[in-house]
Amino acid sequence: MYKFSMKSVFAASAFMVGVSGCFAQDVLVNSLKVNASEKSKESFKFTEQINLGTTSVKAQGSSGTCWSYSTNSFLESEMIRMGKQPVELSQIFSARNVYVEKGVNYVRMHGAVTLGDGGALHDVINMYKKYGTVPREVYTGLNYGTDKNKFAEMGALIEGVLTAVVKNPNGELTPNWQKAYAAVIDSYLGKVPENFTYKGKNYTPQSFAKEVVGINPDEYIEMSSFTTAPYYQKTTMMVPDNWSFDQVYNVKVNDMTDVIDNALKKGYTVAWATDVSEKSFSWKNGVAYVANKKFDDMTADEKANMFNGPKEEPEITAEMRQAAFDNYTTTDDHGMHIIGLAKDQTGKEYYIVKNSWGVTNDYKGFLFVTKNFVKYKTTALMVNKGGIPTEIAKKLGV
Repeated sequence: MYKFSMKSVFAASAFMVGVSGCFAQDVLVNSLKVNASEKSKESFKFTEQINLGTTSVKAQGSSGTCWSYSTNSFLESEMIRMGKQPVELSQIFSARNVYVEKGVNYVRMHGAVTLGDGGALHDVINMYKKYGTVPREVYTGLNYGTDKNKFAEMGALIEGVLTAVVKNPNGELTPNWQKAYAAVIDSYLGKVPENFTYKGKNYTPQSFAKEVVGINPDEYIEMSSFTTAPYYQKTTMMVPDNWSFDQVYNVKVNDMTDVIDNALKKGYTVAWATDVSEKSFSWKNGVAYVANKKFDDMTADEKANMFNGPKEEPEITAEMRQAAFDNYTTTDDHGMHIIGLAKDQTGKEYYIVKNSWGVTNDYKGFLFVTKNFVKYKTTALMVNKGGIPTEIAKKLGV
């Protein structure tokens, strides 16, 4: 879940995914540094309405694995909701297994599918179901002499191996390529432990998932909103990082925020995938909204004050949202974690969102995002089906 193109910059090199995946994430973060106003924090007065439990803010480093950070944070909050002591889960364990599965799919598709670090919310759930999970302390993924994720070199080698396999020099593939491919990944991230000790007890990744984490992966529902498919049915999520071609439930625009609101009120947090490259998204100031005017049409004063206090927003329609998908102004940039609800001084509601870019912004790693931004820019959201309103759940048949 990162953007190859930043709307267009990387379009010409979209297939250089081994190198550009991490690079694109770095460029995305750096590009947002200009989206800030000088007096933002003093201009907003947020009052928390709901703030559900979560673990500490992490930093994904130079990697495009936000989808794993956000969804594992979501699972940690699910443990809190269930009354368990939360475990900080290994984001890179999930990512490592996705790299392996994605490589197999890439070869099966003769190279005609996305590589790179990107992924989707469902990837973590799918890997949890198949491989289990481990604590972060057991599998850090830092097996190459750094104290933070830095995946570009590994990505380049991954691409080289898979490109050679797809070219098929032998004329017929052998099983050996999968061992060679996994060995490249493990040389950077470390071998996956077959068993490990946690708090004095021995586990496998599968037994740890079952006995300690204790979530049921079949309880989680992923949804989005498109005009191109029937509502309340499943449809394939047409974004490049959906390498596994998973399907999501298609709901109406307002249903998305209805689901989030209901979930938060019932104690469920929400994993959230979205576009963040809008000028009205400020990581530094920790605020995101939908601007009433195009950035190029704003005066210098309006640009300077974009994040200095609440702003009016346009109404978000299904047609407006779909057009943004179709013209590439909404793309699958980033995954985060919605953990609460707040109001500004005018009474407007914002979701409290946990990010994975460290604690360097005005709100120590969190953001306040308007409901209209979520309606307009969400690419997918995931929630425990217990958090879905009854009427919507009946329409979905869940």
